[in-house]
Amino acid sequence: MKTTIFSTHQFEEPYIIKANNSSIHQLKLLENRLTEDTAILATGSKAVSLFTSDDASVKVIEKLSVLGVKYIALRTAGYNNVAIEKATELGIKISRVPAYSPFAIAEHTMALILALNRKLIKAHNRVRDQNFSLNGLTGFDLNGKTVGVIGTGKIGAVIIKILHGFGCNILAQDVVADKYLVDNYNVQYVDCETLCKQSDIISLHVPLLPSTKHLINAKHINLMKNGVMLINTSRGALVDTKAVIKGLKSGKIGYFGMDVYEEEEGLFFVDHSEDILQDDVIARLMTFNNVLITSHQAFLTETALTNIAETTIYNLDCFEKETLSGNEVIIA
Repeated sequence: MKTTIFSTHQFEEPYIIKANNSSIHQLKLLENRLTEDTAILATGSKAVSLFTSDDASVKVIEKLSVLGVKYIALRTAGYNNVAIEKATELGIKISRVPAYSPFAIAEHTMALILALNRKLIKAHNRVRDQNFSLNGLTGFDLNGKTVGVIGTGKIGAVIIKILHGFGCNILAQDVVADKYLVDNYNVQYVDCETLCKQSDIISLHVPLLPSTKHLINAKHINLMKNGVMLINTSRGALVDTKAVIKGLKSGKIGYFGMDVYEEEEGLFFVDHSEDILQDDVIARLMTFNNVLITSHQAFLTETALTNIAETTIYNLDCFEKETLSGNEVIIA
């Protein structure tokens, strides 16, 4: 099946080619993001494959439909960048990669926690300048600290297992309590307000829904302990970034680690080193020495890239054979 792959990155291209064993599908690999202007590049394709930064809003979906696109194979778990209702209305079927590696995300989350706590970036830069002073590098023991995990699905469950190994006390918040986590890792489920009040570290692992947008806002930040560590490796818009900046300025938030950003579209995954940064919000975040930013990197492991590519090709196979993959995105 002829498929246009938008937002093809150098790091994923060999995995896609390998998964498309013996060129099962005719793939057109493009670096271009899908937008209203670039949708025309899908001309002649029956399917498109999209990444997290692609725009599949209503107008774009309409353009793809006019071009004869019948299928969208997402290379992501989330699909908040796709106008699902419009696609369904126009008969365009959508699939996703529901779980590529919860370990990749959870382990990156732990890396952010450790790097912020032990001030590894600052320490590394000092040593490179031949400054071997330890002043200002004091961290804290994770053992005995209370960590709040918001969202205890696949990724949340893995980070809980890791944190338990560090000797942390774990609070959790989710719509459904996981009995296995309670029984095996002494997880205590509480409401979001209680979690914010009692946690030394808070890590986000919930999907972006209307009910979770700006879950971390001024109200919840005000409830948090002074000097709390906040980590977001889930979805950028879970956090009201301007409220976080105010929290950082006041000292309420003592550490902030983010791998996702609510305005990352067109910013992350691109080399802007020769450009003038136009985003004043992230520019302000970058001025804090207690903020650690990675550009949507948490998923980036060999295992995850292999799973994403293989599942994407499998979903295309199922589209072509008109069989169910189990990965369909369907309006409830």
